[in-house]
Amino acid sequence: MFPEITVTQLAEKLKTDEKFVLLDVRELSELAQAKIEDSRLEVTPTSRLAAEGPAALSETVRSQEIPVYILCHHGTRSAQVTLWLARQGYANIFNVSGGIDEFARRVDPSVGMY
Repeated sequence: MFPEITVTQLAEKLKTDEKFVLLDVRELSELAQAKIEDSRLEVTPTSRLAAEGPAALSETVRSQEIPVYILCHHGTRSAQVTLWLARQGYANIFNVSGGIDEFARRVDPSVGMY
């Protein structure tokens, strides 16, 4: 298994200056509908990861020096990506359970839902 954080835990982290990457693995069309605005956000769609493997990830993520919180729509794809990265030897990675949908419902409705 792999570590997870809740959307409320993510919301608390977003309020800090902590260094981390919020890796959104949704497709670009989904980002147009709902998005967490934060300078630590990086977008690498699952389709790109499937095609390119870890090379699709930024150097910051590949360095594994800071935590990476992986987000999708409901938490399913992000869980798959988290598990896949863990099997590749990545550490310090966390699935955001419930995804952006849960974030919009529990934390910030302005993020949008679809």
